[in-house]
Amino acid sequence: MGDLEIANLTKQFSDGSGTAIVAVDDLSISIKDGEFLVLVGPSGCGKSTTLRCIAGLESASEGTISLNGTDITHQRSRNRDIAMVFQNYALYPHMTSRKNMGFGLKMGTDLSSDEINERIEKTAKMMGIEQLLDKKPRELSGGQQQRVALGRAIVRDPELFLMDEPLSNLDAKLRTQMRTELQNLQTDLDVTTIYVTHDQTEAMTMGDRIAVLNDGELQQIGTPLECYHLPANRFVAGFIGSPSMNFFEMIQDRDVGTLVNDEFEYSLDATTAKFIAEVTDTLTLGIRPEDIRVAASGDENVLTVEVDVVEPLGDQSFVYFKVGDQTYTASIDGEEYIREGTEINVVFPQKRVHVFDRQTGEAIKNREPPEAAQAEAVEFQDSTSFAVK
Repeated sequence: MGDLEIANLTKQFSDGSGTAIVAVDDLSISIKDGEFLVLVGPSGCGKSTTLRCIAGLESASEGTISLNGTDITHQRSRNRDIAMVFQNYALYPHMTSRKNMGFGLKMGTDLSSDEINERIEKTAKMMGIEQLLDKKPRELSGGQQQRVALGRAIVRDPELFLMDEPLSNLDAKLRTQMRTELQNLQTDLDVTTIYVTHDQTEAMTMGDRIAVLNDGELQQIGTPLECYHLPANRFVAGFIGSPSMNFFEMIQDRDVGTLVNDEFEYSLDATTAKFIAEVTDTLTLGIRPEDIRVAASGDENVLTVEVDVVEPLGDQSFVYFKVGDQTYTASIDGEEYIREGTEINVVFPQKRVHVFDRQTGEAIKNREPPEAAQAEAVEFQDSTSFAVK
């Protein structure tokens, strides 16, 4: 079992002048046994602080943390049956990989030397690092050191893995390889895992669910495709996805069922107009770059824009264009030839647009969810093995 319950967790620090800095603000998350949860958000949003509170490296100011129904909020770290993998590997430089992997077992358990060595050998074989056991960290590459650090956590056979940006020190190619290895490893071990990253690609590709944080507060928790296609607010919509979602500040004209910008008007169908008419007049229209398309004959809401920059990537091209004095991005099929400095007609399909309350940032209307997002959510809810994607 590895069920974790975080209830109303708050962590405050003092800035030295008596003013409290709230790093984590009333956070509540339930994590199921075997689940891979990713905490994602910008630097300073409270991700690592949350992880350190769970590990017992920071004391919670308020709230509770329970593992398998037992309150561990004030337990010592060594008694929590939790293993943590750090960003900087944290290997002892004077010890071999074998000794690094076995150190926690030697200091924190009653296992014999033979039992410890058996666990090390088994884990090393699983990680493919048997040939590295007698080498010291200075003799290892970054990827090899990371595997040893992971092996040190695995040999403990914990109830919960905590990983604090473990791939951030690796080059791009190795990060991609290690992402796949970590996913396979977590599936094989079926251990509840909480993974911290600011890299949305890692969050989208690795997590069963992702929890998006900002300024210490939980913005949304859901499957990756839920958070991508059905963001709870403008922050989530802008943070998840690269290039970011495009936003246009609009005023609602209830009389004719349109949204009005200084540069263009956007007509709504009767159903959408009636729904949005019941909320505030100051709105934000959002659309992802890949949902913008080049206009065809007969399209409505056609917008003529001047192309600033084109970045061809092969299968797609990022087209940067201006509306007023703001620059926006469209992701266009790479086979379409678009030149810088020319004008093109683009369309924001109504089924693909999002509408947010400009004052609160809360989502009023999201795009129609694709089948993949709905299927992923159902699969997660119905799955008995949450590590399986």
